[in-house]
Amino acid sequence: MTPMHFQEAGTDAAQVFAEMEEARQGDVDWRRGRLGAYVHFGGEDVLEVAKGAYLRFFSENALGQKAFPSLRKFETEVIAWAADLLHAPADAMGTLTSGGTESIFLAVKTARDLARVERPHVTRPEIVAPVSAHPAFDKAAHYLGMKVRRVPITADFRADVDAMKAAIGPDTVMIVGSAPAFPHGVFDPIADIAALARERDLWMHVDACVGGFLAPFAVRLGYPIPAFDFALDGVCSMSADLHKYGFTAKGASVVLFASEAWRPHLVFEFDNWPRGKYSAPTFGGSRPGGAIAAAWAVMRYLGVDGYVRIAKQIMAARDRMIEGIGAIDGLYLVGKPELAVLSYSSHELDMFAVAERLGDKGWFVSPMSEPPGIHLGMLTLAHVPIVDEYLVDLAVAVDIVRTGKLTAGSRDVSYGG
Repeated sequence: MTPMHFQEAGTDAAQVFAEMEEARQGDVDWRRGRLGAYVHFGGEDVLEVAKGAYLRFFSENALGQKAFPSLRKFETEVIAWAADLLHAPADAMGTLTSGGTESIFLAVKTARDLARVERPHVTRPEIVAPVSAHPAFDKAAHYLGMKVRRVPITADFRADVDAMKAAIGPDTVMIVGSAPAFPHGVFDPIADIAALARERDLWMHVDACVGGFLAPFAVRLGYPIPAFDFALDGVCSMSADLHKYGFTAKGASVVLFASEAWRPHLVFEFDNWPRGKYSAPTFGGSRPGGAIAAAWAVMRYLGVDGYVRIAKQIMAARDRMIEGIGAIDGLYLVGKPELAVLSYSSHELDMFAVAERLGDKGWFVSPMSEPPGIHLGMLTLAHVPIVDEYLVDLAVAVDIVRTGKLTAGSRDVSYGG
């Protein structure tokens, strides 16, 4: 066991690495598709490109882009490519962030600071969002002295635009839609929310952290993805995670804005110290150059064709998973997911017991609360080879819970009445 006090003498590097390998023995085996979250796998070739690019810029700091114009080039081009993919206007702008939470934070901060100029009477700005929106909006509001009004969703798990309209008050400065929302994997009616934003002169943010780098390629494959990006009049900002379906190194996300005119409300500047002017477009100061370099390298490596190739495999696995879950008596898919975020539930089975039985088989299971069920997370290439194995284990788990008896060789535990 590693001592809990800081050691006086250093340890041999080989021993350090051996201890690290020992520590990871209890980690979930994501390479075998046992994990539906946290790791987003686009293939060994993509992973090697990301690693190689990251290591080449391991020590560089994107806070100092005058010192490292390479990082400025990479960031500028990644933002331009993302803006092109998401149909942003010609004068759009943005920045790379550490992840979706920071991207959302910066969008909220920019909307708030613009409202300070345009609506100075508002002392505690409010955000109206469906209950399915990511907690990052509440986290940002907590730090920024704002309030989030969460409203119910419809029976198909999408944002209730009428409820959002009713929740808008004199202090509302921002409304939100997800593409898709993570709990149920469905797209909010972004076009209707954008129209509401135009009608009420409000900032409209699309959280496409999950779908931003998968939906455009699913569209090219013929999947019926609803309009969700800057092609819709009224969308002011978007967040899209590169380290999810962009398959780049952690942590990398983009936040995009429809107008360069809003940059002063994004950037933090300060000059009341002896060093001189300090300026940062992100919440953090120092930014790892490796994450930016890896994002650029992976996007250059894959191109549209590469992303379409990966999307085709993921969506095919998704289709097989949907069909297989639907064929298991007693289960139903939650909602009608457009992409590869899936969850399922039951009107008759104890889903938490099903989750336990899947856990016995080595699957990392994420329960969901509304409705009670199992969340599969985000399918990636790691899940393509194991769909049939998962469905077999799921069918067995359901049968065990339905009968209340464990199969031979399983732990001696009974469930049910």
